[in-house]
Amino acid sequence: MPGSSESRYIRLEVISGKNLRVPSWRIPAGIYVSINVDSRRRWKSAISVLSSDELVAWGNTVTLPSNTSPALSIEIRASYELRRMLGGGEVIGEIQMSWDELLDHRDHPFDISFPAVRDVQPSITLKVAVVHVWDDQNGAPFDSLVDCEIARDADAGHAQFASYVKSENVSHLNDAMEHFQLVLNHCPVGHPDRATALTNLAWVRLKGYIQNDVEDIDTTTSLFRDALALCPQHHPDYPLSLYNLTEALTWRHSRKSTDVDICEAAQLYRELLPLCPEGTYLRGIATGKNGVDYVISRCNELPTDGSDEGIHLRRVVLELCPLDHQLCPRTLHELAEALQARFDAHGSIDDLDMGIQLSRKAVALAPEGHADRDTHLNNLAMLLVSRFSHQGKPNDLDEAISLYEEGLHLCPVGHESRNCLLDNLGTALINRFNKYSDIEDVTRAISLYREALTLHPPEHPQYHTTLNNLAIALQTRYNNSQVREDLNEAIYLYRESLRLMGLDLPDRYITLFNSSSALCFRFMLTRENEDVEEAIALCQESLAALSSLHPDRYFSYMCLQEAYLSRYRILHDPADLSLAVENFRLASRHSTQGFPQRTADAFYWTITAEQHGHGSALEAYSTFFELLDAHLATRSSATSRREAASAFHRARTLPADAASCAIRCDNLPHAVELVEQGRGQQWSLASRLRTPVEDLESANPTLAHKYLELSQLVSSAAKSSATITDSAAADRAATEYRRITRQWEAAIAKIRDLREFSRFLLPPLYADLQAAARQGPVIILIASQYSCSAIIVPTSGDPHHVPLPSVTLADLTNLKDRFARAIRHASTLGPKVPRNDLIVLLRTVWDEIMLPIVNILQHNLKLKYCRIWLCPTAAFTSIPLHAAHPFRTNPDGSREPCLEDLYICSYTPTLSALVRSRQTMKKRVTSSFVTIGQGQPGAGKGKALLAVDSELELVHKLVPATAKHTTISGDAATRAGALEALQENTWVHLACHGKQDPKQPYNSHFIMKDEDLTLLDIMERDIPQAEFAFLSACHTAVGDEETPDEVIHLAAGLQFSGFKSVIGTLWQVDDSVAQHVVKAFYENMFPDLKDGGAMDCTKAAWALNRATHAVKTTVPLEQRMVFVHIGV
Repeated sequence: MPGSSESRYIRLEVISGKNLRVPSWRIPAGIYVSINVDSRRRWKSAISVLSSDELVAWGNTVTLPSNTSPALSIEIRASYELRRMLGGGEVIGEIQMSWDELLDHRDHPFDISFPAVRDVQPSITLKVAVVHVWDDQNGAPFDSLVDCEIARDADAGHAQFASYVKSENVSHLNDAMEHFQLVLNHCPVGHPDRATALTNLAWVRLKGYIQNDVEDIDTTTSLFRDALALCPQHHPDYPLSLYNLTEALTWRHSRKSTDVDICEAAQLYRELLPLCPEGTYLRGIATGKNGVDYVISRCNELPTDGSDEGIHLRRVVLELCPLDHQLCPRTLHELAEALQARFDAHGSIDDLDMGIQLSRKAVALAPEGHADRDTHLNNLAMLLVSRFSHQGKPNDLDEAISLYEEGLHLCPVGHESRNCLLDNLGTALINRFNKYSDIEDVTRAISLYREALTLHPPEHPQYHTTLNNLAIALQTRYNNSQVREDLNEAIYLYRESLRLMGLDLPDRYITLFNSSSALCFRFMLTRENEDVEEAIALCQESLAALSSLHPDRYFSYMCLQEAYLSRYRILHDPADLSLAVENFRLASRHSTQGFPQRTADAFYWTITAEQHGHGSALEAYSTFFELLDAHLATRSSATSRREAASAFHRARTLPADAASCAIRCDNLPHAVELVEQGRGQQWSLASRLRTPVEDLESANPTLAHKYLELSQLVSSAAKSSATITDSAAADRAATEYRRITRQWEAAIAKIRDLREFSRFLLPPLYADLQAAARQGPVIILIASQYSCSAIIVPTSGDPHHVPLPSVTLADLTNLKDRFARAIRHASTLGPKVPRNDLIVLLRTVWDEIMLPIVNILQHNLKLKYCRIWLCPTAAFTSIPLHAAHPFRTNPDGSREPCLEDLYICSYTPTLSALVRSRQTMKKRVTSSFVTIGQGQPGAGKGKALLAVDSELELVHKLVPATAKHTTISGDAATRAGALEALQENTWVHLACHGKQDPKQPYNSHFIMKDEDLTLLDIMERDIPQAEFAFLSACHTAVGDEETPDEVIHLAAGLQFSGFKSVIGTLWQVDDSVAQHVVKAFYENMFPDLKDGGAMDCTKAAWALNRATHAVKTTVPLEQRMVFVHIGV
């Protein structure tokens, strides 16, 4: 009848469980509830994953007949498989309940508690309801409890294992292993449960090993490894199988210190953690102190390994370590140190940059008050010093010293890290002395080293390093002050350092070549052969200790060079000179050493070869220019390139010296190539991204497009990096710049594979440069310490050499200074007062410099009144060559002609600049003319220029009416307004104050109403349609004092940005007087355009020539010769 017990069913919902700990401590795959209805049937819930707080949620429901037995058994079991189970797993808790006890809680959730396991009481939450019909259920269907030998042995093994863990009775362990071995025997290869059988046996063996009841860990590890191999990667049990193997590996490492195990464990954890969701029990255990934390900490203790495999491991370990992890700073440092080691071995700057970025993160994670902040400050500073040594960036050295100082402040006397910081700060100070020559840096470094020696005994592993560093400091002071006691003490300390460190220390080679250098110095003083012989032997020993690509072989080569050269200077054996040159060659070509060191080596090579008349001089010059070009190409901005070039300020004469050397070798074409390569590097590097590619587009459009696209990316990266002030961001930008640059260089390499483009962007050959003389000869004036002369590059044929035997470099320097004084004096004179000082100087220029050149032009080349281009070098750049004048009369009473009577003179900063200007004139555009004037600059920017407005009005009247003409002046003449006008017009007349900055030429500028319009602003604009600019401002064609013979000025900047023809000024312009020249110039420029016709910028040189003749009676000499023409 309805409602009777015969037709009553119990619906049981298994909701959740808590405090679920496994008796054996083994990590379960999941937890399930088993309800045994009678001796033949049982129901199982789903296997649910245990949470990190030992909770499980099921939500499974089952409908049970209540009339089959008086009671039921409820079990909580741990399963070690999420899918197919081998046996019932391990029992966590079991209770018997009657149906009535269950029904007492009907319709409301209730908890059932089980006996305590590992100090907590497990429980599950159930809900019971009475139903009168059988409904569907979830969870597993009823299992038939048929006796199964494999399952029985597996369950017995779990039970015996739990008993072993509880009692530590080895007999239980042996029984568990026996049962699990039987299970494995019944699961041969190919059996679906073999992986589970392997894991069960391995786990009890591992626990026995941990408890010292099993000796063999290798077999256990192999069992776990075999089990993992049988588990597909996407199988739900794969994460637990990974974890099991990591446990075996970490335990074997903890007992046997096997590095390979902890490395493999790190790799496995890297694979495991993404497979373990947050909040799961497995993730909590895996990320705990005995899991991944142990692996991270032990990996951090491994020796530094700079191999690719070692760095890969460090990256893996870092992936395991989130930023907020306490081990993250140390882990960052270990990767940085591995990258430093690879850099030391192979010299890749990317490794050093990445190491610095990682060390910056480590410092950021160790703020003030952090126990290890001093360590991370020291580590970052060391990397910055390494990069300074490799790239020569002063900011790196300054930052490193600041970091060392902060670290030292954190380590008072008695602190364990103080001696290390003393040593490293001393080294940084020596580096700073080598750059800036402040003897206080050396003095302090010596003091720091002496203090460091007092902080540890001679047997301390750091002691020999401090001895070496102190010796370097003393030797450095000797080089500066020549106190022999410093040199002798340095040699003694080097020998002590070598004695203490033994023969097998990896860094021994450093002290070897340092000691060699000191012995060479003493040999030059005492001439005792023992010193130089010992020096050579030490260098050879240092070379033998280093691999062929080790960056520090460079220093061994340089010390060998020094030793052989020292011996040559005393004994005069040509073989020693040859050996010295060969080591110069090896050092300069040692590609894993940084460009600054190798470039300096090539510079000293040129000096040595010139001093001793060695035939390698031309090779040395070429090597220097190639290395300097490569060094500057690593810098992303024009200002940083100039900064890098200025570090070689002593080499500023090398372009002219190289040309002089080639002339002496009777190789005039090579002289032209060398002077061009040496003195145009700033412009050529910048212009590489703007090289016209019309011919390439015709030959290979795809490659041309790729090149142009990458050129734009490189240019954009350079511009963005120029504005970054944050050090870390600058490092990242530099790395990105190099990455894009490598792609750009790869594209260039593909272009050069095309036969007709084999020299694409390479330094031009004479045949290429001769294109500059297409419209008239180019005269290169070479001012060298070895000889002064000129080379005339004709329109066709070989170049002509013009010796200037009566002119020396000292004469030119004196002449330059006298011109500066004469021009300043002339500005104080009335317009009608003769400029006698200038007349004398211009006559000297004519007689000693330009007349010999004119004789060749007239008699050898048969050239009469035509265009010529002057390309001066070194001191010649500051002399107004175009104004050379004899100021004499002929016997018949006629005036002897001056240079500008005979020829139309223009200047060009380089031959390549002239070639580029001509190349970009292929496309003619509609002319548009803008006049820009600023006569009322802002406060503190200079006096008012009262004639500016009238000058603009005058120009407006003289420009052809057919040209589109706009004027920008007054408040509208701002930096932005001027830039926009330059960008949008083809012809420009600029009247304002101009300021040349001889120390920082890229800061040279035109003064606008608000901000200055700088040379860098102009260079960043690419205006290929631009044609002509008249710069009616002061100092717009005066060059740079610091970089090696470069011509960096406002007029050259406009030419670079696209203006083919530019008129600039050499010194201060009187704006009221200048109007006469401006008027005469434009009258001659546009005499025939009143009724139409094209404006032609190539007439500018002729128009200026005519203008200066026309104003002879109204404009003083110095204000006529101030204007020069540059370009086509």
